[in-house]
Amino acid sequence: MRQINKVAVLGAGVMGAAIAAHLANAGIEVLLLDLVPPDAPPRGEGADRERSRIATNALSALASAKPAPLYAPAYAEYIHPGNFEDDAARLKECDWVIEVVLENLEVKLKLFAELVVPNLKPDAVLSTNTSGLSVNELARALPEEVRRRFMVTHFFNPPRYMRLMEMVPCAETDPKVLAAMAQFLGKRLGKGVVYGKDTPNFIANRIGTYAGSAAWRHMTSMGLTVEEVDAVTGPALARPKTGTFALWDLVGIDTVVRVLDNSYALLSGDDERELLRVPEEIRRMVADGLTGKKGKGGFYRRETVEGESVKVCYDYHSGSYNPCVRPKFASVAAAKQIDDPAQRVRTLLSGGDRAAQFAWLTLRDTLIYVVKRLAEIADDVVNVDNAMKWGYNWELGPFELLDALGVAEFVSRCERDGVALPDWLKEVQSFYRVEGGKKFQYLPEKHDFAEIPRPEGSVSLTLLNSAGGEVERNSAASLIDIGDGVFCLEFHSKLNTMGGETLAMIQKGIRRAEADGVGMVIANEGGAFSAGANLMLVAMAIAEGAWDDLALTVKAFQKAMMSIKYSKVPVVAAPHGLAMGGACETCLHADAINAHAETYMGLVEIGVGLIPAGGGTKEMAIRAVRLAEENGADVQPFLFRNYQNIAMGKVSSSAAELLTLGLMRQGDGITLDLDRRIHDAKLKAIALAANYRPGRPSTGIKAPGKSVASSIKVQLWNLERGGFISSYDSYLASGIADVITGGDVPGGTLITEEYLLELEREMFLKFCGQKKTLERIQHMLKKGRPLRN
Repeated sequence: MRQINKVAVLGAGVMGAAIAAHLANAGIEVLLLDLVPPDAPPRGEGADRERSRIATNALSALASAKPAPLYAPAYAEYIHPGNFEDDAARLKECDWVIEVVLENLEVKLKLFAELVVPNLKPDAVLSTNTSGLSVNELARALPEEVRRRFMVTHFFNPPRYMRLMEMVPCAETDPKVLAAMAQFLGKRLGKGVVYGKDTPNFIANRIGTYAGSAAWRHMTSMGLTVEEVDAVTGPALARPKTGTFALWDLVGIDTVVRVLDNSYALLSGDDERELLRVPEEIRRMVADGLTGKKGKGGFYRRETVEGESVKVCYDYHSGSYNPCVRPKFASVAAAKQIDDPAQRVRTLLSGGDRAAQFAWLTLRDTLIYVVKRLAEIADDVVNVDNAMKWGYNWELGPFELLDALGVAEFVSRCERDGVALPDWLKEVQSFYRVEGGKKFQYLPEKHDFAEIPRPEGSVSLTLLNSAGGEVERNSAASLIDIGDGVFCLEFHSKLNTMGGETLAMIQKGIRRAEADGVGMVIANEGGAFSAGANLMLVAMAIAEGAWDDLALTVKAFQKAMMSIKYSKVPVVAAPHGLAMGGACETCLHADAINAHAETYMGLVEIGVGLIPAGGGTKEMAIRAVRLAEENGADVQPFLFRNYQNIAMGKVSSSAAELLTLGLMRQGDGITLDLDRRIHDAKLKAIALAANYRPGRPSTGIKAPGKSVASSIKVQLWNLERGGFISSYDSYLASGIADVITGGDVPGGTLITEEYLLELEREMFLKFCGQKKTLERIQHMLKKGRPLRN
């Protein structure tokens, strides 16, 4: 892989600073440069900070930016601010220079000629973050030897969270340099690379802009409201919750206008160019300062009505705002009940209401447009699909959607509508197929399928299953042979929640790995590692008063966690996305964790009126005691940190924060490339297996004791008196304090791991017997957010 140790980011605007932040997230030194302010003093002693004020202020703003561009605040130390005039020579230190200045051809050409070319290191890569300008037009300003190392590297905003990286070479770009950069961007920065062509707005924005314009056209022709359109073009259509117009508010309506204007100006040969003309209603919004979240509002905003904050929606007919009315469509409601995105879209389109009609029309037009433009914007269908999934968070790309609908059925319905289609589409049966653990895509120009290459280290549990890799399965989980003696335990329930079948497969999987392998990885695919224990089952048991069943369930959960901790082979957890409650406890009991960088983990049970009772409270108690012993220190500071994590339901904002929360330990790993996460966890399991010594349940644990619990309760009393927590919060937090300190025993009393598990079970059942706990659980199940009662 190409070694890139220092990068120069030219342009310290919002995007440039955010790109610098993500480079810092990867541990790369960054030089962040911008203009010298007009009012800055001449160069001289003490003037450096003022002359680099733009970059310095941008760096300072990263700390308060939302969403946070840095994994941890300390990572800002990797970024060094400067300015174009005084620090030009420092470009010679950099292995990669990325330009992120104003989206203006002349500005960029001047920057290249005057600043970059005279100072570029002979083997350094130069790239531009342009989202719409021609890479070949920009390359004209560069010497021939620089053109070989020049390309577009288009980050999507915000760079930390958006996986898409569009790469576009110029005519002279060296393919080896392009490939090396793609490998670096994938492995080191965690980017999903797609290759576009030198066409306006490349792939994702070309399609996304068209899809938004098509939604506007059919909305106005059908007389729908913006909130009705967003209800249809969100999860029901396998797209993000923002839908169409809330997304425009987030991106900035002025930005949408700029992209549309750019498209209209440059796509003179596009047969649907007129659809890309900015509607006058949207121009009026921008003129009135209604640019979205960054302006005075957009399609949505909040207003104070009779002393209450009310969400209002924009009426494009009158130009005024009205209170939002949640749309109710039978087709949308039916679709949202379905987990599988392909079936969800089919269900939506099969409805008989206006939402289903609108969904069909906008999806039909978008898919036809993509089919017509395929050869123009990309080399194959997988680049297009990945661009929309990684750049717009669609669950299915356009060609995956065609497969989901059935290509022949789609063609037939379009023909019934009297809509013209490219002839070659009528010959296609499907765009993808899977055989023998490999995935193939259809190449229209060859009328044949070709294997989709996978990057080195990429692991797909779905493809392994297709090749017969699954060795055990029940309704909630599977065990998959991932090679080299390592098995992977995968959950596949709704949100990967954990119930009895999951716990049974944990036990069975460990026995299989102990008998036939050298280690086990726990990893899941999809949007989240796991939302934790199945709350619905807990709520039903409480409602029925099935206390014995609840006690057995908790004991089974604890037994499964202890089997992970004391397995005869190493177990490595590889979480990503949400890893809540019981999922966090699963990770805590593994020998090691290899987390994806975007992992949001926490012991959040207090939010539903419960205590972590799958060994989570026990584990945090033992870790505090052991840390105190190792450091020859008092246990209270270590215990208070771990206690606060549970009592406040803290959730990490990144995998990097797991270390400071005590949920990861030194030696655990973080992977930025989502597709490499399981591979890296497997390597860790193999490394641990070389000299693995299974543990035994702990005895002789020095309990922090009831005096420590009492000091915690004094603080809780003060918080309750001050109105910072409710009386029930205080009640729950007091119970947690009793468990984590070892119960009603003096400090230093020797206790066992099993004793702590018993305390957990007793407190869990005690909390379950409280009316307010049931209210919290029911609220979470109904609303998806905690109730503070």
